[in-house]
Amino acid sequence: MQADSTRCLRPGTAASWRGGKRCYGRETSLALPPSLTCRTSWLDLQRSADEANNEGAILPGKHPVGHLSALKIPQSLFGPARVALTSFCLLLVAFPAQPWSQQSPQPSGAYAGVAETMEASLDVAPQVTGTISGVVLDRSGAVVTGAQVKLTRENQSSERDEVSDGEGRFSFTNAPAGQFQLTIASDGFATQTYSGTLNSGETYTVPPIVLLVAAARTEVHIFLSPVEEAEAEIKDQEKQRVLGIFPNFYVTYNPAAVPLKPKQKFELAWKTTIDPVSIAIAAGSASIQQAANTFDGYGQGAAGYARRFGAAYGDLVTSTFIGGAVLPSLFKQDPRYFYKGTGSTRSRIFYALANSVICKGDNRRWQPNYSAIVGGLASSAISNLYYPAADRQGVRLTFDNTLIGIASTAITNILQEFFVRKLTPHAPTYAPAAPLQTATP
Repeated sequence: MQADSTRCLRPGTAASWRGGKRCYGRETSLALPPSLTCRTSWLDLQRSADEANNEGAILPGKHPVGHLSALKIPQSLFGPARVALTSFCLLLVAFPAQPWSQQSPQPSGAYAGVAETMEASLDVAPQVTGTISGVVLDRSGAVVTGAQVKLTRENQSSERDEVSDGEGRFSFTNAPAGQFQLTIASDGFATQTYSGTLNSGETYTVPPIVLLVAAARTEVHIFLSPVEEAEAEIKDQEKQRVLGIFPNFYVTYNPAAVPLKPKQKFELAWKTTIDPVSIAIAAGSASIQQAANTFDGYGQGAAGYARRFGAAYGDLVTSTFIGGAVLPSLFKQDPRYFYKGTGSTRSRIFYALANSVICKGDNRRWQPNYSAIVGGLASSAISNLYYPAADRQGVRLTFDNTLIGIASTAITNILQEFFVRKLTPHAPTYAPAAPLQTATP
């Protein structure tokens, strides 16, 4: 509490002005600074006395604050009163009243906590904020409604979200001042970002945000049916030729090859038997037999050669169709050799030998190779129909030849495992083979 700027005198003796209003009464408890104390000189008192009427009315004065503006002095007391008042004012000027303690009084008791709380709240600087607003447009200048606008601040995880209205506008009120970033996203458009700095109390208008149409991205997943996938594998197998010449159609280098359908098994057998190289091999074998007069019952000359060629080619056709198409379709087995290509040499040798008597079924499980064993017996029995009577095989010889065929298949498998692939140009590459599973019939 500060001291009043004007000291009021005792009623009936003087009047003074405080804040443009006249006041009376005693306020002895208020101390005035020396510059504002009543400094009344003899001329002031004389002027006030001359202006006073005989009735002693209170005269309003237009003097500066701190002077006596009016006096009510009876004529009979003019002389002594003048002396007394002059002396009193001189004392006030010479000895100004001492102000109260320069420190504000300290509250105590229940008011102390309230004062401390108010003082602490005043010491905390108010948070500075502003407004960020803008509009979202597309490339043609049309407004984009429903765009997601995200406001983030630097080094802060908090974020705010707004959605552009029907006019494409958005606004963030009470946004903290400082660096910020806007992220604008909308369906069908590429996401855009904008960075800026918001000052305290500023209304930051972002330049129009233009969203570009997102680049068209189409993902096409093509899934082949099992039949189509098997057909594609057959196409790969038909390109497999040892030294680029000799067909090697009954070997697959895909350990997870899709089982063949019966129709596909017959197609593979047909492609093998009509291949020019297969026909040429049969012709070469007949020539060797003709020169050595093997199967002399066929005779010599063109007729003998034709019979020998027919027998050699007949063996190829019967063994290929019976052992590679008919019986595999009946027993639901895969007639192909599944190349292993991984593991130790010993494991690969055992794998190749085992595949002479076992094969994969259409259920992708290993099982006894009924098709090859029975097919060997069947083709040997059928050959007795067109070989000369003297060279026809009995039952014992038929079984012996079947066993010889199994042994030759085992040797062929070893060659396939270690050598033939290296001699096959452009052989396809697939993932490593899976571990061998226990076979069940």
